[in-house]
Amino acid sequence: MFSSITKIKLKKMLDKRKEEFDPEDVTRKNVKESFCSQYRCGPQLGSGGFGSVFSGHRLSDGLQVAVKQISSDKVQQWARLPGEVRPVPMEVALLQRLTELGGHRGVIHMLDWFEEEGRGFILVLERPPQCQDLFDFITERGMLPERLAIRFCCTPFSLGKPQLCFCLVVLMFFIPFVSIRFFHQIVEALQFVHSHGVVHRDIKDENIVVDMRTLEVKIIDFGSGAPLKETLYSEYEGTRVYSPPEWILSRSYKAVPLTVWSLGVLLFDMVCGDIPFERDQEIVRAEPVFTRRVSKECQSLIRWCLSYRPEDRPTLEEILSHPWMVGGEMETGEDIQEDHSSLPSQSL
Repeated sequence: MFSSITKIKLKKMLDKRKEEFDPEDVTRKNVKESFCSQYRCGPQLGSGGFGSVFSGHRLSDGLQVAVKQISSDKVQQWARLPGEVRPVPMEVALLQRLTELGGHRGVIHMLDWFEEEGRGFILVLERPPQCQDLFDFITERGMLPERLAIRFCCTPFSLGKPQLCFCLVVLMFFIPFVSIRFFHQIVEALQFVHSHGVVHRDIKDENIVVDMRTLEVKIIDFGSGAPLKETLYSEYEGTRVYSPPEWILSRSYKAVPLTVWSLGVLLFDMVCGDIPFERDQEIVRAEPVFTRRVSKECQSLIRWCLSYRPEDRPTLEEILSHPWMVGGEMETGEDIQEDHSSLPSQSL
């Protein structure tokens, strides 16, 4: 038996330990200081219903980052991470899952995240020094022609800063290979995403970032994402003009057919310069009208992805093995001559 004095001392000691080691209390007191001690925010890059995105840099090494602020009252889905007392936005959980074990070069990496009392959550994401989203890329250059000799689209290249301006000019001559190159990277990145149990649910040109130094692309913004499952989903927070007929008609869909439909809309946008459908009636009709000159192979892939019935659409693996993806850039000798006539000379 403890004496009353001993009991009082024990109680005070336990109360003190609880005060010192309460994880929620530590999080509330230190998280803002922790973010500000490691990063600095710059100009705003964009905003939406979720919150805002800012440019920033890491103080330790100057690494450029994107800082995404999410308002807690805007979060639609929550998840729990191992070792965390409080729930976090689903986007944090999905990005952490995709970033583990090195991640994938075609998927944006989450470098860190913080909870900020009274303001929500802060996500620190990688950001290429010279980058542009695919929406702006297409808007500035118009449609992206399909083809160029395969040697240009098989091997990644890297540009130093002194050569960047010159190479951006040269890029306009080499633009024909961009559609195949970009689309191939996007599909491979989505294979990785699905293999790690995640579905993005908002694939569109604004959620694809182009590294202008290497022409490599990254999928961003998993704010509409969810854990991957084989059964039907009954909620959709993505962009309506990229949504499939089954969502418009029955408010339900499966993950892979949804993703493939969005890819069909995206590819049409890339080669025609605009999306194929604006209204619900056009979506459920599922009959894209090509207003630009597009090869038969590319048209067949787009129509396949935009099949009315979900079960008629290809898988991601079937997209990658489609003739346009593996060799469609050399449709005819006349097309090859036409493409080469727009290229810069060897002396450049």
